Amino acid sequence: MTYEKQLETIKQYSYSKMSSDTTGHNFDHIQRVIKTATRILKSESADPLITLAAAYLHDVADDKLVSNPAKLEAQIKDFLHSIDFTNEQITEVLFITHNMSFSKSLSTPPKLSLAGQIVQDSDRLDAIGAIGIIRAIYYGGAHAETIYDPDIQPRQVMNKAEYRDLSNETIINHFYEKLLKLTAMMNTPTAKKIAEQRHQYMLNFLDEFKGEWDAEK
Repeated sequence: MTYEKQLETIKQYSYSKMSSDTTGHNFDHIQRVIKTATRILKSESADPLITLAAAYLHDVADDKLVSNPAKLEAQIKDFLHSIDFTNEQITEVLFITHNMSFSKSLSTPPKLSLAGQIVQDSDRLDAIGAIGIIRAIYYGGAHAETIYDPDIQPRQVMNKAEYRDLSNETIINHFYEKLLKLTAMMNTPTAKKIAEQRHQYMLNFLDEFKGEWDAEK
């Protein structure tokens, strides 16, 4: 199977899995991650097939979105075999998708390949800036989170279980617990540059939000 056909088939597979998502991780998100990864690939010498395959598949078996991630990973493995990926390629794609999430950074995650770093950067860039603000609100609304409570302080130190416990989080605190940390965690020069403006946009938004919340603006 040709490279182009493999990617087109992966795209359709990703669409079949993610198009009905209602938490901000739907196929629109996937397409933006693909576009950003393609942009970063222009200045990085990573394997484009591995990079874009992992970008298309990175949320399919995400344990915050599905109840049985191991089952979904097995399905991805079978799917990639069916379109002529080698065992080595499948292992790398699944390693990236399994280890790129922010929750992994709360412990000591394995080091990603350059392809994995590009996918991670692309996913994290979609979590900040104007799109990131909308997605944070959308995700919080889908899980009935409190918008803001000034008496609930952002958590400074968390393990994965605590981070995923939404009963102890507000949408605004999510900016301090994760989103504002992402710029410093970017891997590639291209991502670092893009992140700077998006980071400032979030700071401006939070300043405006708190002023309006307190009826000062």
